[in-house]
Amino acid sequence: MKSPKGKSNLCCLPGASSSSRKVYFDEAAETWDQRFYTPKLAAFLEGLVSRFGLKPGYDVLDVGTGTGVLIPFLLQAIGLSGSVTAIDFAERMVQICRSKHSDLKNVTVKLHDVEEEDLPSESFDAVTCFGLFPHLEKKEKALHNLYRSLKPEGTLIIAHALSSKEVKAHHNNASPTVADDMLPENAQMRRLLNRTGFTEIYIEDEPGCYLCLSKRR
Repeated sequence: MKSPKGKSNLCCLPGASSSSRKVYFDEAAETWDQRFYTPKLAAFLEGLVSRFGLKPGYDVLDVGTGTGVLIPFLLQAIGLSGSVTAIDFAERMVQICRSKHSDLKNVTVKLHDVEEEDLPSESFDAVTCFGLFPHLEKKEKALHNLYRSLKPEGTLIIAHALSSKEVKAHHNNASPTVADDMLPENAQMRRLLNRTGFTEIYIEDEPGCYLCLSKRR
């Protein structure tokens, strides 16, 4: 997406405000798993997470965790010696996620807005953003925050169960609140990641899957 002067305008895409998105996801939380967490998605996530490069003992930050659908698959990869810190800005999503994973000692679920609040620096081996990135209003600010939270050589993982084109079409047919929420074009994503310090960028953007891997220097 371009500004009127033709310059990249990725840090703050137009559309709904952060507060209206919070309301949207809070209201959707109660039926989220029922609507979207299917056996097909579970099988997809198992295969997807196996490609993240996670290792036993890793400390993982799951950003935009929602109801925590990714958490069981992250735990399979990192084992009991690893940990998952799951954050989301929607309070009801966090409540449901906590209720589902409260018995797991190596899972911590927090209410946190990655666009507004700092994260502990150099604390995580990997950061996962599954289904989140299109909904970030301040993408560049969020990436700076995530970069600081990673340990040196840590991995940022941005993923979706749809291609970028499919994400755009899906959101266009959803609520007006998320109608303008989209993934940057691949060249724009590379520039954005480079600008925020990330390197070794890999992007796969195919029907039914979007996967972007990058490293903290």
